[in-house]
Amino acid sequence: MEKRNNVWANVDWITISIYLAMMLIGWVNIYAAVYNQEHKSIFDMTQQYGKQLIWIFAAIFIAVLMINTDSKFFVSFSFPMYLFFILILFLVLFIGKEINGARSWIEIGNFLIQPSEFMKMATSLAIARYISSYNFKMHSYKSLLTLCGIIFIPVGLIFLQNDTGSALVFGVFLLVLYREGLNGIVLFFTFLILLVFILTMILDPLITILILTIAAFVINYLIRKKVKRNLIGIGVFTSIFGVLWLINYLLQGTVDALYFIFAAAFISSSLFFIWAMVLRKRSLAILIGIYLGCVLFSVSVDFVFHNIMEQHQRDRINELLGIQSDVHGSGYHVNQSKIAIGSGGLFGKGFLQGTQTKFNFVPEQSTDFIFCTIGEEWGFLGTATVIGLFIGLLLRLIFLAERNHSKFSRVYGYCVATILFFHFAVNIGMTIGLAPVIGIPLPFFSYGGSSLWSFTLLLFVFVRLDASRFEQLSF
Repeated sequence: MEKRNNVWANVDWITISIYLAMMLIGWVNIYAAVYNQEHKSIFDMTQQYGKQLIWIFAAIFIAVLMINTDSKFFVSFSFPMYLFFILILFLVLFIGKEINGARSWIEIGNFLIQPSEFMKMATSLAIARYISSYNFKMHSYKSLLTLCGIIFIPVGLIFLQNDTGSALVFGVFLLVLYREGLNGIVLFFTFLILLVFILTMILDPLITILILTIAAFVINYLIRKKVKRNLIGIGVFTSIFGVLWLINYLLQGTVDALYFIFAAAFISSSLFFIWAMVLRKRSLAILIGIYLGCVLFSVSVDFVFHNIMEQHQRDRINELLGIQSDVHGSGYHVNQSKIAIGSGGLFGKGFLQGTQTKFNFVPEQSTDFIFCTIGEEWGFLGTATVIGLFIGLLLRLIFLAERNHSKFSRVYGYCVATILFFHFAVNIGMTIGLAPVIGIPLPFFSYGGSSLWSFTLLLFVFVRLDASRFEQLSF
């Protein structure tokens, strides 16, 4: 009994208070989002707001259970839990229920559970367990490959369920690895890939490759100050392109110019890469390798976008990047959401007074677009309060992670913070048109048991670990 009392004395009540405030505000706004005149009671169990109350009580029970669980349990069973949920994700591919095009739900009686939500916690525990092991070395290829396996196995299974939004969340673990010593060049490559992706979407791929080629020559000149070699490189590139174009012209072919410029870039950069490796010019070889990777990525993005992605996915990306505008089709969700948030003004229209909400102009307004209900009825002050709660929670989690002496607890804490940050930033971003609509919930606010329970588990495992910050978590 003494040990249990010490645990409750050491838990972070600031984090718990923010958590409870978020759930309460979320519940009230779910009531406002789907308010029914014939079912006015917020405790009506036949409506979403009544069901959400059940999820909330269950979540509180889960939170209490996690705090009363021995912290060493999470260390010892990290890998078994990870393997268990991997198995569940695999089974979902065969027995899962399809909703909105994604086969990512398991139906148990009248309840629907989304295992991918719980996989985030299991993967976080596995990452923390592996990084905190004695034989782990961040700059070892074996360690990095193992980490990639831990992260990308669930990502692949979730992609097969056609649940792109949940799969993308796992990308934030890169930030956790950076905190633990991963070379910053990896983050540079991540932003470079994002830049090439945006350029390929906005511009013609041919133009993108030309821009990358010019940039590579300019950077090489700034680094090495070799005008002659740059001119030789330009000459080789243009010569290969010219020969290929001439062959196609003489044979009266109809091959697109994109393939010529891609072939010229690939052949010329491969030749110079071999030359740089022979002469041991490492910096030049790295630059050529980066350039070649960007070219290959640009062409693959264009191919995947036009040949693999579904039409609705292409439309959403085009809407986000301003390539097309269809307020009655692919852009309807975001357009109505922005109208709702903007119409709230400074103080909002008042509780249950949101016209966009009441007349169901905004789809999924109790789940993915709950933030627009807050903006319309509570205005700028309401949205600022919600954003302030999230920022406060994230900063608190980082503080708790840094004060822990256990590497396992610190790594897991950062996993929790980055997952919540991704959901918070992307969900609010997509309601105001700054992020693509990928269908992820706003933690502790959106309607749904799986979402609320998984985020509660994710958070309160860390609350429990932090309460044991004075103990030695042995492996």
